[in-house]
Amino acid sequence: MSRARRAAAATAAVVAAGVLAGAAAPPASAGGSGPRDVHPSLRDNLVAFYDFDHPVPGDEALERDRGRSGTEIELVNGGADMRVRDRAYPGSGRALQTRQVSPTVAGNDDWKAGIYSASGVRTLRAFNAVDGTTVMGWFKVEMTEPRPNSNTANPDDRYNAIGLAGVLTGDSDGHGVRALLELIDVNGELRLVALGRRLDGGNSQTFAAAQDWRTLLPAGQWVHLAATFDFGAGTMALYRDGQPLAGFYTRTDDPWLVAGPGPHVTTASDPRGIKIGGSYPQDTREQNPCDCRMDSLMFLDRVLSAREVERQYRHMARGR
Repeated sequence: MSRARRAAAATAAVVAAGVLAGAAAPPASAGGSGPRDVHPSLRDNLVAFYDFDHPVPGDEALERDRGRSGTEIELVNGGADMRVRDRAYPGSGRALQTRQVSPTVAGNDDWKAGIYSASGVRTLRAFNAVDGTTVMGWFKVEMTEPRPNSNTANPDDRYNAIGLAGVLTGDSDGHGVRALLELIDVNGELRLVALGRRLDGGNSQTFAAAQDWRTLLPAGQWVHLAATFDFGAGTMALYRDGQPLAGFYTRTDDPWLVAGPGPHVTTASDPRGIKIGGSYPQDTREQNPCDCRMDSLMFLDRVLSAREVERQYRHMARGR
């Protein structure tokens, strides 16, 4: 199957899952019978969860969602070869490999993952008009600076960011996000950030870690990261290996427009998808590739407390 046909098939499967129960591979149930790697207290809010040990039967370029939404994602360009043997934590199996493929060519061959639908992904409706979101997972960065920008003719030009994982807005072109973990240039210095946008078409806010990103994400080392987005209060937080990170907001005004009467939630639109390891999961453009490995990516429809983030980290790090 061609890349374009596989992407169309993935989107169709996800849309069908939102209409007909059981039309796609069944999601893992919430509560006590949910995935072992997820702390029981978080399972009811686990919208999507990818451990890269569960390919879709019949098409190993698709990964099953073990959260409640059943949102399958595509392993773009690399397919099954993107699942690699690497233990992010005790009990884990395979991890996802993402990478830039041809830095001097303006093509569409970078390895990344995700799903995209211009009409919105119905199975991700939990992030429609939501007041809080958490994105977290394990990451191993295999680079020390952003990759060359394949969209320009200047060989010295590099991207200004390294994409990790996030949820798209309801009007996204494949790049714009509602909730995102990434590394991005902040005032001339690359930093680990949580970047959020409450309103489609509105302004984003960024919470940047104060510590050097190379200390937080040493090359070749697995690290657990989490970002929380409280759209009601207009706040975000970052965590590394279960501990909160000191940081700062890049804007001091009110980009999420939460100063007035609430409640304040995200736009009532279904996200157009999820992006992992770079932008444009529909594979129409290359942007912010990550030469990285990732495992157990979790997308939840509420803000986790610091204690809950630490509990989840320890649940995995101690081998459950």
